[in-house]
Amino acid sequence: MRKLQDDYRRSLDYLYGLQRFGIKLGLDNIRTLLSRLGRPDRDMRIVHVAGTNGKGSVCATLAEILTGAGFRVGLYTSPHLHSFTERIRIDGRPIAEQEVARLTDDVRRFAEGIPVTFFEFTTALALHHFKQQQVDFTLLEVGMGGRLDATNAVRPGVSIITPICHDHAEYLGADLAAIAGEKAGIIKNGVPVIIGPQEPAARKVLEARARQVGAPCFRYGHDFSASESGAGFSYRGVGLELTELKTALPGAHQHGNLSLALAAVGLLRRQGAEIADGAVIEGVSRTRWPGRLEWWRGGREVLLDGAHNAGGASVLAEYLDTLQIDGVRWVLGMKRDKVAGDILKPLLARATKVYCTLAPVEQATAPDELVRLVRGRGGRAEAFEQPQEALSKALADRAGGEIVLVAGSLFLVAAAREFLMNQEMKRS
Repeated sequence: MRKLQDDYRRSLDYLYGLQRFGIKLGLDNIRTLLSRLGRPDRDMRIVHVAGTNGKGSVCATLAEILTGAGFRVGLYTSPHLHSFTERIRIDGRPIAEQEVARLTDDVRRFAEGIPVTFFEFTTALALHHFKQQQVDFTLLEVGMGGRLDATNAVRPGVSIITPICHDHAEYLGADLAAIAGEKAGIIKNGVPVIIGPQEPAARKVLEARARQVGAPCFRYGHDFSASESGAGFSYRGVGLELTELKTALPGAHQHGNLSLALAAVGLLRRQGAEIADGAVIEGVSRTRWPGRLEWWRGGREVLLDGAHNAGGASVLAEYLDTLQIDGVRWVLGMKRDKVAGDILKPLLARATKVYCTLAPVEQATAPDELVRLVRGRGGRAEAFEQPQEALSKALADRAGGEIVLVAGSLFLVAAAREFLMNQEMKRS
């Protein structure tokens, strides 16, 4: 057991050491590495998912549906909350630590002489693993952008683009049209693409790309749609019609996200996959995606959300407006490359007080700087060096009818979840 743990730790040391190469958008490295591995992505039935927000929810829902339909499903997402193994799953189960160690050694031999980045290596590792495990479907979430993202070295059977908003401007562009142009890079000749709810500027670019390469295009609100129905939602389009679907994912925006997974089901059926309505209904109801509008342990005191851009913050604000609460104690931390004003603007007016802390990630915004930004916009704020200190104080200050919100970074959410789990263990 000790040796297995040591092997796993050594593999993680190697993988995270690849971060010295930083973020390098481009497909040369990944194509070379996949070729050396014998193109494990060839002959795979792949669904490729890009977009700014909602990618994880779409992937998780589609994975639940396909697994429930009896298929063996590989799922590759990023980042993880608590363990690297969460990034690579088969039938909902994270990859075993010993498999990470074995595959790292295996892929490392083939990567000799290629200056691969962390994401390029882990993408190749995931595809290599899925090939060895003979999955029926592979679901790939784009890391960043799309056109030059490592996952774009594959040819999928279906492409999906979730809502696009401003994020990663230094890599993807300063306006929605430029960002959409990068996301549209996953649209390939003859491969059907599902386009989620979009701002007009983004939608125009995506549709133009689909026409240019001859990709059948299925648009939310035109070819398929979702609407509130009873305690759930109804879906209609792309050969599928279901009413009063129940989901455990909070927020009305999830109806739009989940409709993308359902549209993908319709297309996969057309491609020969046998997916019963019952598997769809059950898959939607079973889907969970921790750290995204997650009420801790199902209670109504602590809400965790990875909102780290304008779109995510707006969706979170809309959800808060549906709650009957007296105030929000907001624990805030974020990366320096995020636009703090975009996150503060829709949320600050709803916050009783902001507990600013250092998100546990490289190049995080200093708590004192966040305090200045909050106070400059008329809010109350206090600085804390550690997330657990900020969360402890917010919980202690919380009055009846108030909630504690942790938002601004998924890394911050992960730290909050670990703190809450440790507190529960101490009490048990």
